[in-house]
Amino acid sequence: MKNRILTFAAIGCMAGLFLAGCGKSSEQKVQGAKENVGEAKQDLKDAKAQYQAEWQKFKTESEAQIKANEDRIDAFKEKMKKAGSKTKAKYNKAVAELEQKNKDLKQKLEDYKDEGESKWQEFKTNFNHDMDAVGKTMKDLFKDKD
Repeated sequence: MKNRILTFAAIGCMAGLFLAGCGKSSEQKVQGAKENVGEAKQDLKDAKAQYQAEWQKFKTESEAQIKANEDRIDAFKEKMKKAGSKTKAKYNKAVAELEQKNKDLKQKLEDYKDEGESKWQEFKTNFNHDMDAVGKTMKDLFKDKD
């Protein structure tokens, strides 16, 4: 009889503790979830702000590089006016191609739309590759005449 009473008492105590613990745990879970949601929203805002700052910096630097390319092309054209017809014929096509590539880069930069982090990284990598190619071509072409 004593064993039965002790067993029921132990089971009753465990059930009481279990029920008391469940109620408290649910409230804690809800509070924890609310905090996590708040943190996630703040992290998202921070990430968006960081992305916007990075985009603006990238765009400003790229526009400056494109403008510098345009200035170098214009300066080269001025030198070409003073050069002979053989030199003009040799470089006119190359200069026209460089101008077009530079315009294409400018248009590509203006047309970019935000499509997520992976697309942004891909765009940035491709754009920088294209920009470097134009710069290298320009450097190679203009080194003879500078």
